[in-house]
Amino acid sequence: MTVTILPPHADRFRLHPVAPRLAPMFCFGLLTVSCALASFALACATPFAAFAVIAAAMLPLRPALLVVTGAWLVNQGIGFGVLHYPVDGSTIAWGLAIGAAALIATAVSSGVLRALPQGRTPLMLAIAFVAAYAAYELVLLAVTPALGGEGAFTAAIVTRIGLTSAVWLAGLVAACEIVRLVDPFGRKGAMSA
Repeated sequence: MTVTILPPHADRFRLHPVAPRLAPMFCFGLLTVSCALASFALACATPFAAFAVIAAAMLPLRPALLVVTGAWLVNQGIGFGVLHYPVDGSTIAWGLAIGAAALIATAVSSGVLRALPQGRTPLMLAIAFVAAYAAYELVLLAVTPALGGEGAFTAAIVTRIGLTSAVWLAGLVAACEIVRLVDPFGRKGAMSA
């Protein structure tokens, strides 16, 4: 008979790159750095659905929402402060819509991950990503009658952004795994995907 000792959080969360007490700060750092990189590289196509899945896979809902809000604030700060987005009603409204969509994607990710069976973490993260991306895009599509921008919702654009977000998700999961394997915080036997 094999006895496996899992940390108390192992039955709730899919990713465990660091000790549970460090998870909120690690996730915040990972997503804000990633968001800064994505904001410069992708501007308005920041992969918030991928960020939502990572946060939901590592944290309870409330801290996950706070971390994603932090990433969104970094994105908006870079957009308006560095990339010189126009400071007008439409741009600000789109920024708020993106923030709302990111938070809804986080809530959807959290719900999906909690509802799915444990094990097969890569598959469960993929399912959560599809749900998060769908929720994110649906929220943005829902505001287009008021804010405009229907042309950004062609199949080609939505697919391209979805694939880009999926690549970011894979990269973020890989970063979590590298941190877990390198064990920079000195905790042996960390749980992972």
